[in-house]
Amino acid sequence: MPPKRRRSYHHGDLSRALVTEAIGTIQRGGAQALTLRAVGEKLGVSRTALYRHFPDKSALLAAVGREGFRTLRDRLRHAWRRRGGGQSGLEAMGAAYVQFALDHPSHYRVMFGGHLAGKSARDPELEREGAAAFETLVEALVSLQQQGTIRLDPPLRLAQYIWASVHGIAMLAIDGQLREPAQGIVDLANERIRTGIAL
Repeated sequence: MPPKRRRSYHHGDLSRALVTEAIGTIQRGGAQALTLRAVGEKLGVSRTALYRHFPDKSALLAAVGREGFRTLRDRLRHAWRRRGGGQSGLEAMGAAYVQFALDHPSHYRVMFGGHLAGKSARDPELEREGAAAFETLVEALVSLQQQGTIRLDPPLRLAQYIWASVHGIAMLAIDGQLREPAQGIVDLANERIRTGIAL
């Protein structure tokens, strides 16, 4: 059998290809199934080229996490702006959060499945991306407080409460534990959150 031909990648393409292959592997078998060697073999790249981009599995998982948080932040901002902010914008953010998890379950499991625990201290970019996604929600709540439409509780605590609520729905949704479409639960959560934080 002839040796497997190695593909040729332009600068930057290999890093993107490795992350994409990692996401596919996680989708098929979970993060525990991910190994640098298997990803490299799948793409037909040398160990030298592989380790030049990602020295270990943790670095590859961190790259998946960074991409996930960046995408989530963009989804949340778009949802807020599309509705023109306000309470409607906040509710759109809740729906966008859960939809992100459904659209990107591999990213979501890496971001919130404990795989990145302790890595943000060694990866400032990962820490920045995670904080930026959360800050998007905090900023929306501060805006609503300035408009005089929600309680003046510490916005960080309010954000943690709301994030925890939609995170629970998202995890149940991607694990197939909901007996109805996720949107119905999101609508109920939005209603309860709205009445809970309103002045």
